[in-house]
Amino acid sequence: MPKLQATALFTAVLCAVTLLAGCTRSVQGRAVSVYDDPFKVAGLPTTSGPSGPRAGVPDTGLTATNGDGSTTDTLALNAVDDIQTYWRGEFGKEFQGEFKPVDKLISWSAKAQKSQAPEFCKETTFHLVNAAYCRLDNSIGWDRSVLLPTMEDTFGKMSVVMVLAHEYGHAIQSMAKIVAPKDPVIVKEQQADCFAGAFMRHVAEGGAAHFTINTSDGLNSVLAATVAIRDADPDDPESVHGSAFERVTAVQVGFTDGPKACKAIDINEIARRRGNLPQSFTGDQGRGEYPITKENLIELSKALAAILPIGQTPTYNYSGAKIDCRDGVTTEPVSYCPAANTIATDIPELAQRGTSNADIDNPLPLKVTGDYNGYVVFISRYTLAVQQSNGQQLVGAKTGLRAACLSGVVTGKLAQAGRPISQGDITLAAGDLDEAVSGLLTDGLAASDVQGQTVRSGFSRVDAFRAGVINGEKTCMSRYS
Repeated sequence: MPKLQATALFTAVLCAVTLLAGCTRSVQGRAVSVYDDPFKVAGLPTTSGPSGPRAGVPDTGLTATNGDGSTTDTLALNAVDDIQTYWRGEFGKEFQGEFKPVDKLISWSAKAQKSQAPEFCKETTFHLVNAAYCRLDNSIGWDRSVLLPTMEDTFGKMSVVMVLAHEYGHAIQSMAKIVAPKDPVIVKEQQADCFAGAFMRHVAEGGAAHFTINTSDGLNSVLAATVAIRDADPDDPESVHGSAFERVTAVQVGFTDGPKACKAIDINEIARRRGNLPQSFTGDQGRGEYPITKENLIELSKALAAILPIGQTPTYNYSGAKIDCRDGVTTEPVSYCPAANTIATDIPELAQRGTSNADIDNPLPLKVTGDYNGYVVFISRYTLAVQQSNGQQLVGAKTGLRAACLSGVVTGKLAQAGRPISQGDITLAAGDLDEAVSGLLTDGLAASDVQGQTVRSGFSRVDAFRAGVINGEKTCMSRYS
C-alpha cells in the first residue's frame, strides 16, 4: 500500500432481469433480485447433506469418442446427460427453434503421447489441459487426466459438472443464435457462466437424475471453483472470461433468475456494470498486493469515517485482537467490542490473512488470498460499529449480512479511483477484490456478526456484498432490516 493507498479490485455485479421468486427493484434501469430471508439462497432453503453423484442411479448410456471408461469419463458423461435433459425441457421456453443435443463428445488425456492424442476442433489435444465446446462440429470435449481430476480433487465432483454445464452453455448460445462470431469473447463466456448457474439451480431443486447439491458448502465449493478459474491477470490478452467477481456474479444470476436473465448479457451490459472501475495493473508496481501495516490501517480508518460517518467513531487498538467484552467475543484477527466501541486488530495475523498465495505451480487454489482478503475483514468490523450507531441488533444472520453489504458499500466508494477521502487518498486497483470474494465464500468472516457467526451460504454472503456495492447503504439497511 505505497503512499498509504489501500488497493483492491472491484468488478460490479450483473443485475437480474427476471425473477423466479422475491421482488425486483430498479437500479439505474436494471432490475435486481432481492430475497429478504437471509436463511435462504435465492429463494431456496439453505440445505446441508450430500453434494455429488446420487447413489444407486444407473450411469448414462452416452459415450465419448476416445473415452477410456474411467470414473472421470463416467462422471463427465453423466453430467452431460443431466445437462442435456435440463435444456431439452427449458430451451423452448426462452429460445426459438428446437433443442438438439450436441453431436459429439470426446475425451482425451493431456498426458498421452503426441501420437496417441486425438484431434478436437481441428487441433491436437497433445498436452491440452482444457474442456471446451467446438462450434465447427457442435462437439464438447474434455481432458480426463489433468483438468477434471484436479477440479474434482480440489473442489469436489460438482465442480466437474459445473465446467461441463459452462461448455454446454456455449452450445446453447450457438443453437439459439444469441451470439455471433464477431461478438466479444467476454460476452460468450459470461453468458455460459450464467447458463451453468441456471442448471445448478435445477440440480439444487432436485431435478437432476444423476446429481444433487446442497445450498451451503456444496454450492460454496462450486462458486469457489469459479473463483479459481478466473482471469487472474486483467492485462493478459487471453483474459476473456472475467474476474472472479464477474464470473461468480454471472453464475449467481443464472441460479437466481434462470436462462432469461442470461440472454440479457451483452457488451453494453458488461461495460455498464464495469463502469469506471479499475481493470488494469498499469501504473501499479505492486500489482494490487501491498502489506497490511498499522499505518495503512490508520489511513483506511480515516476513509471509513468519511464513507460511513457515525456519531461516535470507534477507537482502535492495534496491539492484538483479544478483547474482554461483556457483549462481544474475540474474532481473530479483528474483533469489535460494542460496549467499549473498540476495534482490536492483531496486525501480524491480519497481514498473514492478507498474504497472497499466488503460485504458478498451484493454479487452482482452494482459497485465493491477498491483501484485500484482510482489509475487508477490518472494514466489516467497522460496519458493526455503524450498526450499533443505528440501534440495530449486533447478533444474528441479518447482522452478518448487513456487515457484508456495508463492506460492499465501502468497496464501491473506494473504487472511485483518485477521489480524495478525508485526509487520505485511498483507491482500489485491479486484482484484490477476487480475494475478498474468495474469503466470503470460504470462511465468511467479513459477513459475520459480533460473535463471529455467519450464514452457511457463501452465495448469500457474496450476494449481500454485491447489493451494497450496487445500491448503497440504504439498500443494506432495508434489505436486512
